[in-house]
Amino acid sequence: MTEKVTEKRIGIPALVGIPFDGQSSYLRGAGDAPPKIREAMRCDASNEWTELGVDLGAADTFDDAGDLAFSEEDAFEVIESGIGKLLAEGRRPVSLGGDHSITYPIVKAFARKYPDLTIFHFDAHPDLYDEFEGNRLSHACPFARIMESELAKRLVQVGIRAMNGHQREQAKRFGVEVVEMRGLPACEKLKAAGPIYISFDIDALDPAFAPGVSHREPGGMSVREAIAHVHAIEGEIVGADVVEYNPARDLDGVTATVAAKIVKEILGEMITK
Repeated sequence: MTEKVTEKRIGIPALVGIPFDGQSSYLRGAGDAPPKIREAMRCDASNEWTELGVDLGAADTFDDAGDLAFSEEDAFEVIESGIGKLLAEGRRPVSLGGDHSITYPIVKAFARKYPDLTIFHFDAHPDLYDEFEGNRLSHACPFARIMESELAKRLVQVGIRAMNGHQREQAKRFGVEVVEMRGLPACEKLKAAGPIYISFDIDALDPAFAPGVSHREPGGMSVREAIAHVHAIEGEIVGADVVEYNPARDLDGVTATVAAKIVKEILGEMITK
């Protein structure tokens, strides 16, 4: 996070690792994801071109700001300030998580610069619990915190397939636009006039394609469906996160490769639109 930002780099995406899984409710391990995703992005088994025709290996397409360093006790404070620093430098952070709780402090930083933010959230779970097992900062709660704090003007959730009654009530309370998995495709929903933030939980994908997650929920998106929806986003993408990849649950690095593919296509989308 100490690299000097030149004028030429202003506005381009910047990867930042957030190795935090302290709010995971079931299994730890997502904190080990950032280096695994970066390794998969660099793997010689593929190349650095996105499907939209962007060469991510070319100079000045994106930065890598390294990983944030924090203790479990000050993680949210450091995440918010670290993302805020990148935004102040004019960069567009793309965070590699980490469990989904990190989205709350990230969006707190974004909301200061973009008060009219739209969030497109891909997930098996709506993460709208008011509290989960007595914890209001759980990775099951970030979007309740975001919406009650009015950090986003619009929240669209895509691929949901594990929604209980409480979370349905929460979605109605906050005016969340929920597209359940059975309602896909939802490409027409992914348009916004103002700034857009993407939050992509890897368990939005069916575990057949991405087994390396803590909460495997069958019946999810294929990789092709996910990419099609990312490519369908229309508007100014100012940032993103890719979260909940758990290397301890992966099979032969399959999920790392998938996570890297999603990151690459989000970067390509940010650069071309």
